[in-house]
Amino acid sequence: MKQFNKKNIIAVAIVLFVLLIIAILGKHTNHKSIANNFDFSIDKNKNNEPLTDTTFALDTFITVSIYNGGDENVLKESMQFIRNYENIFSATSESAELYKLNHREKGTMSVEVSDELAYLIDKALYYSKISHGAFDITTEPLKELWDFNAEEPELPSDESIKEALPKVDYNKVSVEGNTVKFTSDDTRIDLGAIAKGYIADKTKEYLLSKGVDSAIINLGGNVLCIGKKPNGDNFTIGLQKPYADRNETVALLTVDDESVVSSGVYERHFVIDGKNYHHILDPKTGYPYDNGLVEVSILTKSSTEADALSTTCFSLGVEEGVKLLDSIPDTYGYFILSDYSIVYSEGAKEHLVQP
Repeated sequence: MKQFNKKNIIAVAIVLFVLLIIAILGKHTNHKSIANNFDFSIDKNKNNEPLTDTTFALDTFITVSIYNGGDENVLKESMQFIRNYENIFSATSESAELYKLNHREKGTMSVEVSDELAYLIDKALYYSKISHGAFDITTEPLKELWDFNAEEPELPSDESIKEALPKVDYNKVSVEGNTVKFTSDDTRIDLGAIAKGYIADKTKEYLLSKGVDSAIINLGGNVLCIGKKPNGDNFTIGLQKPYADRNETVALLTVDDESVVSSGVYERHFVIDGKNYHHILDPKTGYPYDNGLVEVSILTKSSTEADALSTTCFSLGVEEGVKLLDSIPDTYGYFILSDYSIVYSEGAKEHLVQP
């Protein structure tokens, strides 16, 4: 949702090229994978080419591939359906509802918003509460200090971070019906860790209403599979090896009408003096989390839940993250450590593709 420069254009162009590669995976075929977190594998033949479209929105490339049901018009409408959400949930686009909420007049402590914005803020607050603030939706004052899109990135000053930290506290915002209430003028909301999951779920609802029963929605690495492959097999999603250029996975997941979302230290980051700085910020320090994790991937039915939980569990760390997932039915986590070993939540191994 931010403006992107020459460096970004090159990066996303590479991602787009890689995302267009679809690996063939059958019961007796070899496994192949692609970069950008995931591998999309499906049995294909000349009579079963998917309808696919890709565009730039939500500050990333988004792709919808329809394998069964629907037509070109449905595909085109689904892309516009996704783009429309940018005008609700963007924290950087001046025309967006969330941006206007964050830039309300001083002294305005109560704002009536749309159903969808109220719902998603309330949902995000839930994850802030269950993580005791490890996941905090009010980190926008901190996030604006970190420019991961700069051609020559710089660390924010300690002074600027210290100044922003008191502005971060999810307890200063609440939702009652369609009304968002604040206790501070300084409180600003960022929904980047949950919005794409919600948009994927709503896009699924739209596609199902149009007769689509087999498709993949990919919102910049937030992947939601609708149904199964046309041949009745599950989809296969490969989790990319962190920092790998392409075609290297650490695990292959079998996915049946579910979503897979990853959060990691390699998505938006820069390196200064040999140290990696990534976009998942610790609300208590203002700096990126440094807890031995490089990626957390969540598999569950709801992409909204998967999106929020991937960041929540990353923020909590391995022990507390696994504990949280083990308390949520039909939800599974894959915690990739800096040595590329994987810690699994209860039942997660059962969703690995067997050789």
